Amino acid sequence: MPTSLITCTPAIFAETLPMIHTLAQEQFLPITLTEAWDFFSSPRNLDEITPDDLGFKIVYQPGEKMYEGQIIEYRVMILPGIWLPWVTEIKAVEEGKSFFDEQRFGPYKFWHHMHSFEEKDGGVLMKDLVHYALPLWPFGEIGHGIFVRPKLEKIFGFRKEVLEKRFGKRPE
Repeated sequence: MPTSLITCTPAIFAETLPMIHTLAQEQFLPITLTEAWDFFSSPRNLDEITPDDLGFKIVYQPGEKMYEGQIIEYRVMILPGIWLPWVTEIKAVEEGKSFFDEQRFGPYKFWHHMHSFEEKDGGVLMKDLVHYALPLWPFGEIGHGIFVRPKLEKIFGFRKEVLEKRFGKRPE
């Protein structure tokens, strides 16, 4: 079974609603739950696990640790020289276990990202589950296969590599 999966689910009313896409990824980290939570509960660490070519910059982030209701403002470069604001809200936090963020406005029509952490086999199983939709239907769907999906796969693949270098991987 692959550890990364992207699927598409057609919307009920295709004329008015976009397609909802799903990205799911799991990664085992040979660290304690406390270490994992300390790293991932600081939005500042997003810079480290995001590819430089994304042009991802945190513009506004109140506080060093994430909390429910926290608004975080970023800038992302969608094409060379074209920057978009991206504002997310931390909607829920279950200390040491999970949190999820939603886009308030930005490049997606819809963005919901659940992060969860589970102690397992001498480490932590980290899971990402993202549901997202693109604007400008049906043109956004054309761009999804050509540009957006490959970009998201690259971003999450990069994160996996960086986290493996930083924390190690499951012993063989």
